[in-house]
Amino acid sequence: METPASSAPWQPLTFGGVAAFSRASFGRLLLVQLLVALVVAVSVLCFLISAWFPVIQKAIARLPEEAAIHRGQLEWNGPSPEWLSEGTFLSILVDAAGASQSGQSADVQLELERDAFKICSLFGCVALPYPKHRTIALRRAEVEPRWGAWRPFLLVGVGAGVVVCLVAGWLALATLYSLPLRLFASYADRQVNWPGCWRIAAAAQLPGALLMSGAILLYGFNRLNLVGLLFAWLLHLVTGWIYIAVAPARLPRSAQASRRRGNPFG
Repeated sequence: METPASSAPWQPLTFGGVAAFSRASFGRLLLVQLLVALVVAVSVLCFLISAWFPVIQKAIARLPEEAAIHRGQLEWNGPSPEWLSEGTFLSILVDAAGASQSGQSADVQLELERDAFKICSLFGCVALPYPKHRTIALRRAEVEPRWGAWRPFLLVGVGAGVVVCLVAGWLALATLYSLPLRLFASYADRQVNWPGCWRIAAAAQLPGALLMSGAILLYGFNRLNLVGLLFAWLLHLVTGWIYIAVAPARLPRSAQASRRRGNPFG
């Protein structure tokens, strides 16, 4: 026998709680989405502050007195190749001569080469050419105060970007999943309309997001490696599908279905 949906559609952690959002207002759904998105954004910012920012700060402290990117070329007066900073999550290497054969030492490796900025990870390397009509100073005396001034704004921008991207992604996925969910609920004789299915599909993404938030924190504290983080990302998608498949069973049956169950000749 189905379990009725929760009377207070505020928590998206149980199947009944997700099903209860079928009769919640859009404002309440959006509020819960924003709260979950803020939790994920905080976990991302904690990771950046603890894992990436110290590596970047150390690399800036080792910049030479004179260095710049001029006309699409790196002008470097220090030793090359040279590791500016190394870590488990992020490493920064300068290879102005293009002679480095060091391989990848971190989950993400940034390389300053003669004519391109290279980003390497588990998925391979991407080379971004330097701008040819702009000069970028890389002197320590100029980069260090600039980094200190822009770091808080960078954190705010990353946090806001995570929140906006997550909410937009959840709304898009809800639109994608709502049609099959509506068909499934209709064949199962559940009392819900298409907007209610859309809200269920939107709320079903939130448990997986909380799971991913915990995985990011575990990764930042070295309790989970990069492969484990990728597995957690796949698992958070599957979690949403599970909630979409099971939550309609917590909805009440339609009145027609109840009459058919009571009178098989009706």
